[in-house]
Amino acid sequence: MDELEFRRRILADPQDKDPELLSARSASPANQKLASELDQLDALLDQTLRVEVPDDLVDKVLFKQSSDVTREARQPRFHLAIAASVAFAFGIMLGQFNWQALPVSPGQTKLGQIALAHYYHEESFISGVYEGASLTQVNAKLAPLGQSFNGKLPGEVSYINHCSFANNHAVHMVIKDNKGENFTVFVVPQKSPAIESYSDGNMEAVSMPAANNSSVIVVGKEGSDIIPVAKQLKLHLNQKA
Repeated sequence: MDELEFRRRILADPQDKDPELLSARSASPANQKLASELDQLDALLDQTLRVEVPDDLVDKVLFKQSSDVTREARQPRFHLAIAASVAFAFGIMLGQFNWQALPVSPGQTKLGQIALAHYYHEESFISGVYEGASLTQVNAKLAPLGQSFNGKLPGEVSYINHCSFANNHAVHMVIKDNKGENFTVFVVPQKSPAIESYSDGNMEAVSMPAANNSSVIVVGKEGSDIIPVAKQLKLHLNQKA
């Protein structure tokens, strides 16, 4: 079972006792960490949902419903027309705002924006994981994309795996440079129109077009050496090993 299939199945049912899935849980530190966190989340949800129901709850609910019906029958209904008018006007205003201000095409979303969302979604799962992947292992992950790196990577690869990126099959890496700074890297078979940067005030993503209609996207803390890392990766991407 590959990493992508394991994540899909464990997220769908963390308590699945299928022997193949149980074996995959212990196949790598990343799998163990993800399975453990999902087990903890399941236990927390179970504990949260175990709320004791008071013995007299049914009587209280029935009494409140009968009181509400009586009170509603005595009130004039002109306020319903006012509420409907306000809701109608608000709906028109909201519709105009959405039409004028919000992008409606998924193609308009920047690759860096998608990368940041992906980073935040995966960060808790891979935090603390260290795989120490070699260049050979990195290129094995890149092979299905028809890509490879030739040359020194800008740091140690602490994590690498396949991922789904905006409906594309991509490669997700975490690289630690010689300063101890972590950079999340995506190699995506979708070409960025130009060098683009997207920031949320905390993290920043830089996307660069690369060879063969691909892109290199690097996510790091705002103000860190993101562009030099991205340029070095782009320089060596898709060279024959």
